[in-house]
Amino acid sequence: MRSRATELGEVKDRIRRGAPKATEIQHAKGKLTVRERLDLLFDENTFTEIEPLRRHRATGFGLEDRRPETDGVVTGWGLVDGRTVFTFAHDFRIFGGALGEAHAQKIHKIMDLALAAGAPLVSLNDGAGARIQEGVSALAGYGGIFERNTRASGVIPQISVMLGPCAGGAAYSPALTDFVFMVRETSQMFITGPDVVRAVTGEEVTQNGLGGADVHAETSGVAHFAYDDEQTCLREVRYLLSLLPANNREMPPFAAGDDSADRRCEELLDLVPLDGSRPYDMRRVIEEIVDDGELMEIHARWATSIICTFARLGGQVVGIVANQPQSFAGVLDIHSSEKAARFVQMCDAFNVPLVTLVDVPGFLPGVNQEHGGIIRHGAKLLYAYCNATVPRIQLILRKAYGGAYIVMDSRSIGSDLSYAWPANEIAVMGAEGAANVVFRRRIAAADDPAEMRGRLVKEYKAELMHPYYAAERGLVDDVIDPAETRTVLIRSLAMLNRKHATLPTRKHGNPPL
Repeated sequence: MRSRATELGEVKDRIRRGAPKATEIQHAKGKLTVRERLDLLFDENTFTEIEPLRRHRATGFGLEDRRPETDGVVTGWGLVDGRTVFTFAHDFRIFGGALGEAHAQKIHKIMDLALAAGAPLVSLNDGAGARIQEGVSALAGYGGIFERNTRASGVIPQISVMLGPCAGGAAYSPALTDFVFMVRETSQMFITGPDVVRAVTGEEVTQNGLGGADVHAETSGVAHFAYDDEQTCLREVRYLLSLLPANNREMPPFAAGDDSADRRCEELLDLVPLDGSRPYDMRRVIEEIVDDGELMEIHARWATSIICTFARLGGQVVGIVANQPQSFAGVLDIHSSEKAARFVQMCDAFNVPLVTLVDVPGFLPGVNQEHGGIIRHGAKLLYAYCNATVPRIQLILRKAYGGAYIVMDSRSIGSDLSYAWPANEIAVMGAEGAANVVFRRRIAAADDPAEMRGRLVKEYKAELMHPYYAAERGLVDDVIDPAETRTVLIRSLAMLNRKHATLPTRKHGNPPL
């Protein structure tokens, strides 16, 4: 038995080391090996691997002579900050990480275990797609992954980390998960590669130009995060996991800090200009309010007129949705509506309370927006908020006009509490536009139309847009001192901590596409 145990140890040690030549090639590409990545992801000496001895049984095209252990994917579980997390990680050194039947079965098994155990699943993707030599068996393996991604959606957090190529149908698994991380220069995602694009359309493009990290973080919105190196990327994955519950039956981890719940935010009195047409950086407002100024922003470089970020308030994880006046005046458009809608849905699925900071002039006008479907895209955000049962708090900083005010979690669509700063202007539209419509004839008939317009604008503001108009009608719960915002939000979240709301019995809703 001792000799057998020694032999087993030698086999497993060889599997963990991998082929030296293949390791050199991996490092030469600026990439870590699969084992090095797992060491960065998990707490030290906590990773438990399953099926390390698995080998494929395919024949033909020389496969019967190449049967390495693991079959190009490492699966198992470990601890991240003491909490259980499951993973599957491609090993590009073996078959280029390409997926075959045995490879897929290993992934199916670990996904089933993650769902059964109610723990997050992190995939480390560095593979060349389907193993062509295994034909339809490989394609069926991807189908099994997609089905499991969908079944686990909203039940356990699913995080895809792109550390190499991901092409063709393989790209749809990350697209079905909650978060996608990418590394610049070494990771790419696309359905058809540059060669196919060139042959079909005549367009010349590089792999990074077609599906690199910056493209997906800024243009397509496929990637939520992009980093310069794998070490930083995996460190941020660990941080994200610290903000998420293990599953949809648990609350996000509470982390008490030294930032007092009663801290006054005097800086807010100077950060936000009273003039609604002047821009400012909403991120600075959020940093002033939340614990220790720490944020983890989602899609920071895509659809920049809206901010979606995780943070903590009084130790409690919250999801913050906020208009960004520094970008397109904070309007809602097609992309910002989609971005916020998905974030709201994700927070609701995993019991993360929502705080919405409003400074919105409306929806972006234009032919391209209308023809692009701003109606149905804006309705996605409306649907997401109306469907959310987590604690929801709205705070109106300055302007909140028209349908965009309603969509940004107003009391009328179910926000639990709505607060406003004393500079708030809640109206169907801005005073200038409203006066032009309401008083059109009086302005046209006046001897001095400009003077008349100015006087009527002031009159309209005084009557319908003063800071207490909505509060007088119960549409805002209170008008608060901006310096007390942090305290008010933390106390409100504490009160709503045991909120329980149910939706009508149904198979599922039918949200706008």
